[in-house]
Order: sequence, then structure tokens, then C-alpha cells
Amino acid sequence: MTYVITAPCIADYSCIDVCPVDAISPEPGDIEFAEAEQMYINPETCIDCAVCEVACPVDAIFREDKLPMIWQHYTALNREYFQRGEE
Repeated sequence: MTYVITAPCIADYSCIDVCPVDAISPEPGDIEFAEAEQMYINPETCIDCAVCEVACPVDAIFREDKLPMIWQHYTALNREYFQRGEE
């Protein structure tokens, strides 16, 4: 199971600071960081440790199976962010 970042994200990168496997992007210093509306979690890298959920100051991170119905589509948005980089 993976975690998913949703609409309330304010891209403050506190989740990046705590992720032990660097599953969250874009990072400060990345070209797309300045333009990022939110952060994204790579479902292939996430180890389901939950530290990002606890660190998020706006409660924008949810375990995939606990996503509120209104934000279900963010599972695909997070996955697609990382698939774009593979093309």
C-alpha cells in the first residue's frame, strides 16, 4: 500500500525532509519545484512507513485505502507524475 498526497498540499516540503526512501517529489532544487502546486509520492518507491502523513502540516497525505472519496483521483495523479519522468 502507498500513501497519496492530495489537494490540501501546500508544497512546503516537510514530507520530503522525513521520507526515508526519497519517494516524494519535486524536491527543492528541482526545476519543477518552483512551479509545483503540490508534492507527489512515488507509489513504486513508498514503503508505507507513514512518517510523511504525520509530518504534513495540512493533513494532505493519506494511506491509499483511507483516501476520502473526494480525493480518490489523486492516486492516479501521484502515479502519473512519476510516469511522465519515465517517458
